[in-house]
Amino acid sequence: MGVTGSIAAYKAAELLRLMKKKGWLVSVIMTRAATRFVGELTFQTLSRNPVLIDEFERSESWSPSHVSLADWADALVIAPCTANVIAKLAHGLADDALSATALACKAPLIIAPAMNENMWLHPATRDNLRIVKSRGAIIVNPEHGQLACGWVGEGRLAPLDEVMKAIEKALRRVEAATAKEKRSTSNIQL
Repeated sequence: MGVTGSIAAYKAAELLRLMKKKGWLVSVIMTRAATRFVGELTFQTLSRNPVLIDEFERSESWSPSHVSLADWADALVIAPCTANVIAKLAHGLADDALSATALACKAPLIIAPAMNENMWLHPATRDNLRIVKSRGAIIVNPEHGQLACGWVGEGRLAPLDEVMKAIEKALRRVEAATAKEKRSTSNIQL
């Protein structure tokens, strides 16, 4: 689970709680900007796992943390996801732990954007969303409502039940593909 520097970062704690309630193992990667809104300890306590912020933190194993997390994940959800991180994802930038993990991750990517309406509707953001979507990312569009900046408009983080539905759908696809792969390899005779 990736958490970026949006005021909606506090809602990510509740999203994490919902994932843990399902019995899922969750590791959290925060951008430095996200730590300005919600503390690392919140996500560490709720996930019962260390939180990755700096891609150069010492790892428990020989493998870099962002690579091992990318390999471990069945899905990568970034909620909330800022325009900045969407741009990084669209253009393959990997200058922090989250964007490096996303670039190394082959699992389904679920993005739940949250930002000011002008940022959400900006042509650059729209283009970046088209790029990540064309590569298979699942976008959980923000809703219209009261924004933290005082405006009423589009850009508010989608309801958490919609984000959960997108994650569950992606995980079902992974399970189906894994089952199909197991069936096809079990038919091979040596």
